[in-house]
Amino acid sequence: MEIILKQDVDNLGHKNDIVNVRPGYANNYLIPQGKAILATSSAKKVLAETIKQQAHKEAKIRQDAEATAAKVSAVELTITAKVSEGNKIFGSVTSAQIAEAIAAKGVEVDKKQISVPAIKELGSYEAVVKVYRDIKGTVKVTVVAENAETEAAAE
Repeated sequence: MEIILKQDVDNLGHKNDIVNVRPGYANNYLIPQGKAILATSSAKKVLAETIKQQAHKEAKIRQDAEATAAKVSAVELTITAKVSEGNKIFGSVTSAQIAEAIAAKGVEVDKKQISVPAIKELGSYEAVVKVYRDIKGTVKVTVVAENAETEAAAE
């Protein structure tokens, strides 16, 4: 069954894409949720006109996203965390903490855009920030012990 996506759907496609899916998936989930419409000939004509009008807007959005990704990739973060004797962190470093640290450096990103591995020990990690569709930036995150940072500042 051919449908037109009204918004981005993970593992399926992006807004305004025409995709083929099983009829049950379309009729029971995508269409009732408002995520897609049936791809009739009139809907395809409307979509073609919409895409034509949005082409220059898309170029501007992509350019801004690439600039943001470059800013994000240039950022290196140091996050302090309380640790036990075996260099294990109490809890973990979350995407919300990384988003706050990036915002402190002057680049606004949403925590939902950040994909981070499970950070439960001290060390260096890389977090991927999905800025726009296929445009991503990588942030280097270094996790240090909270008491080590305060001792270094006291000296």
